[in-house]
Amino acid sequence: MAVIIHKYTQQDRPRWDEFVLASKNATFIHLRQYMEYHSDRFVDHSLMAFNERGRLLAILPANINGTTLYSHQGLTFGGWLMPMKQFTAATMLEIFDSLVIYLKELNINKLIYKTIPHIYHRYPAEEDIYALFRHNAEICECNISSTAIPTNNHFKYSSGQSSLIKRNCQKLEIIETKDFAPFWTLLTKHLKERYEASPVHTIEEITKLSQHFPENIRLFEVSCEGRLVAGSVIYETEQVAHSQYAAANDEGFALNAMAALHDRLLHHEYAKKAYYDFGTSNEQHGAILNESLMISKNKLGGRGIAYITYKINIK
Repeated sequence: MAVIIHKYTQQDRPRWDEFVLASKNATFIHLRQYMEYHSDRFVDHSLMAFNERGRLLAILPANINGTTLYSHQGLTFGGWLMPMKQFTAATMLEIFDSLVIYLKELNINKLIYKTIPHIYHRYPAEEDIYALFRHNAEICECNISSTAIPTNNHFKYSSGQSSLIKRNCQKLEIIETKDFAPFWTLLTKHLKERYEASPVHTIEEITKLSQHFPENIRLFEVSCEGRLVAGSVIYETEQVAHSQYAAANDEGFALNAMAALHDRLLHHEYAKKAYYDFGTSNEQHGAILNESLMISKNKLGGRGIAYITYKINIK
């Protein structure tokens, strides 16, 4: 089967978004309206793979930087997005073979490829991992996330953890809000003081994105006597409720406010989701594990899911 690799253009947008909505491993972050919020920061070079009859086989959110093609640096994850039907590992091998030829013609000498963790798949979709192996891909980054299964009744909190959450919940008010500004101030201070970092999104960007995707991007805040002490921005997909941002101030830490919030979301708001993802616990692209943060998520039922990035040298 001949596979033709085509660079995405704005004229392809309707077809791209239609494919995303029907894909077995795509989420709302792969829709063009989400991807293009930071178009000024990246040179988009997304790709579309067609067979010889013009049928769209797969799409790859991507950007280019120098002589490297990245599966999009502005997205948490996103390799080849695949259709639900009429797609096999053999098809993916053909796509990767054609991709390598395409990149060689552009003098691209490296591919950095972020796989989509399996918990986000609507249906099994790891054909790309097999193709990566066949092309001698190396793991160049691995982050570990803590994920719980909301409907799993086998996991029980320790008596101490349950008592602490129950006692502090009496002092705390948890609400959903559309006003991101107060939490963004708390989050920015938290990241600066603890990690010398900043939120990936500006307040303007996250507000705009939440307006475009109100059912997918939601903010929950925790207050004590009217004072904001903690909060979390949840990215909601069909399979997963993912804590994209989470932070607490000193008072929030003393009150164990994040545990109370995660407990509420895990067992009430998102109890019917397949997975609740607390987010990664790494620094420096996976080289450092924040053990205390991992332990706190583990106490709430979180167990490890790997977010893996591969590298292929194009020869």
